[in-house]
This record gives sequence, C-alpha cells and structure tokens, in this order.
Amino acid sequence: MQKRIPEETKQRATRLVLDHLDEYPTLSAACQSVGDRLGVGKESLRRWVRQAQIDAGEREGAPSSENERINQLERENRELREANAILKDAGGFLRRGTRPPTPLILGFIEDQRAQGRSVGSICTVLREQGVRVAERTYRAWKRAQPSSRDCEDAVIIDAILAARADARGGASPESMYGRRKMTALLRRQGLEVSARRVDRLMGQLGINGLVRGRGVRTTVPDRNAARAPDLLERDFTAEAPNQRWVADFTYVRTWAGFVYVAFVIDCYSRTIVGWHAAATKTTPLVTTALRMGLWRRDRAGHTVRDGLVHHSDAGSQFTSVAFAETLAVEGIAASIGSIGDAYDNALAESTIGLFKNEALRDGSPFRTGPLRTIDDIEWITAGWVDWYNNRRLHSTLGAIPPQEYESAYYADLTTPTHPVLAPG
Repeated sequence: MQKRIPEETKQRATRLVLDHLDEYPTLSAACQSVGDRLGVGKESLRRWVRQAQIDAGEREGAPSSENERINQLERENRELREANAILKDAGGFLRRGTRPPTPLILGFIEDQRAQGRSVGSICTVLREQGVRVAERTYRAWKRAQPSSRDCEDAVIIDAILAARADARGGASPESMYGRRKMTALLRRQGLEVSARRVDRLMGQLGINGLVRGRGVRTTVPDRNAARAPDLLERDFTAEAPNQRWVADFTYVRTWAGFVYVAFVIDCYSRTIVGWHAAATKTTPLVTTALRMGLWRRDRAGHTVRDGLVHHSDAGSQFTSVAFAETLAVEGIAASIGSIGDAYDNALAESTIGLFKNEALRDGSPFRTGPLRTIDDIEWITAGWVDWYNNRRLHSTLGAIPPQEYESAYYADLTTPTHPVLAPG
C-alpha cells in the first residue's frame, strides 16, 4: 500500500514554489522544477499551491477549512452508508441481547471484509447491537486454531439456518420448528446431533419454535337432531389406515367475509385425507371434504372398505339427514361426540389449531399477503396440507411425516415373509 506524502514535505514544496514563482514563466513550470528536485508530482504540487493561494486570498475558491468540512461530511456519510449496509446484511444474524456463537461472528466479519468493509466498522456495528467484539478479538480468533467443538457447532448452525430458509430466501415451513423437531430434522439429514446441543445452539441464535394459540369452536350443535353414538370414546388411535377418520371445520376471516374450511383426518397416521373451503357452513362443506378423502384414497390405490368409522362433533352439519345418507351410501359408520365437549373430538381440534397457527397467522411462510378472498384461503390450505402430509415431522409418529408413516405400513404388508425351516 502506497504511503501518504508527509505533511511537512507538502508544505516545503508549496513554500518553495511560492518563493520562486516569479523566476518561472508559468505556475506549471515552477511546479515541474520544484517537483523534480523533491520527487513530488507536478499536478499534485500545482494543486497544493493553488489551495495555498486560495487560503491567502490571492485566488478565488473554497478555503481549506471549507474543504476539510466537506471531506468530513463525506467521510461521515460513507461511514453511515457502510454501517447501514452491514446492519442490513446482519438482519438474520443479530438478535439483540443474544450473543451468536464465535464461529458465526467470525464468519460474518469475514464475509463483510470480502465486500470491502473495514473490520473497525463491522465491530462497531456489532457492538451497537449488543455483540461485544473488538478488532483485536477478531484478529486473535484469526490467529487461533478453531476447536473441534467450534467446527462441529458451525456445521450444525449452518444446517439449522439452511432448514429455516426456503429457495427464495424467505422463511420455510420448518422455521416454525422448535428444538425437539429441529433435532429430529437434522438427524434425518444425516447429522449426529444431540437434543442438548441443538437446544444450546438455537438458544444462542435466539431461535424458538412456534407456540400454538388457543383454538375457537365454530360448530353449532343441533340438540334436537338424532345423533349417532360415540364409537371412539376419545380413543383416537387405529391399527391401520382407513379404519377411523375424524372431521371438523373452522372459520377464517377475510376481506370478503368468512370462509369455512373443513378437514378429514386419518387417526392412524394423522394424514389429512380430505379438506374443503366454502363461503357457507352448510352440509356440503363437510360432505365435499369427505368425498375428497374417499377419492384420494382410491386414487392412491388404498380404497376405503366397509368398516370405516367417521367421527365428528355434534354440529348440525354432521347430524343432518343429508350427511347421514352420504355415510350410509359409502358404507361408513357414523360416530358423534357429546355436545359441547372438545375432548370428544380432540384430534380434529388439534389439527385445526395447527392449521390456524402455522398457515394463517401473520408472518406464516404459507402467506404472501392479506387474506382477501376464498381463493387466498384455498391456496394457503393446499400448500399447508401438502407440507403437513409429506414433510412436517409429527412427534406422535416418531418424528416422521404422515405419508412416510403410511408408506412404511404398506411396505410391511407387501414384504414377503420366508418360512422358518425346521432343523433336519
């Protein structure tokens, strides 16, 4: 890096030109002569001399004090722009009050340096955001050999951050995972991680899972309608797919009014086999969701046979004559819980709670804007159901998706068993 010309040299060269200016025909000639003797460029020397003449009132122009003030303002403006750029890049990195792991801080500083930003500016921005790091600390880290634990932590941190981002740079559905599900996800990706380490690193990163809100009941029971018996009695398990389905619906507030979304869930795998959205909460809302489930099962080659139990609450849609006829035609046994008891349909209530918390809340990765019409609700629901069935890890299934759980069941059915031969 070329060193700056000493101030004393600049002043000496300027003074010599001014003292002997009358001995030369032009200012350029005087600067050329003096510059050659002192090893100073002619153009630089002429600029210094002109500034000295301006400061002495012999030439028009901005004095040195004004130039210095302008330079100071420009320097401050550059530093402010640089600090803002660093802070913008650190948007997903900094958490006020939480210190990121050392490898993450070091990597961030390295990335910023590669963009031409100074270590001092980077450390200043980090300190202003609560991350205590000095330039000498950074240089000490650079000289030190990272420990094996720091290297392993860095790999896990990269995997956590990658899992929380989608291909477009936004948040992925997995960004809603807490520490338990994130541990299961990383293990599925081949990383040997402990729950304690993931908990520690997510705590250092300031990352928490989504907390489920309280649900809202929407069904209105028809106390005068004849109701089927409760065949499940709060036992929401099954030995195989297509043995027990539970159903319920909820409402969503949009700009155009309420939209109602019905779901049908298989008790064996928690798979959402059918869903439907409508502007009215009449019997076709739940009938269409049921028919969608039957169609999807048939299309997958797992046609529903006689003996399926369809369980719901005592809402008027499920106790209607039209819905009872639909169940009878399909050979499905109706089961209805008691009036006003959410635990009698807890699995469906829980699934709807997940839907509202994961798909519809502000900031959900499935939302791209406000909920305007039923079209927005259908698009969001389709994306969420696809993720829920095929990629979302379910704790009750051993931290695997519902479709994978069902595929394992059907794979066991098709695996041939070899007879055990008696010893000869």
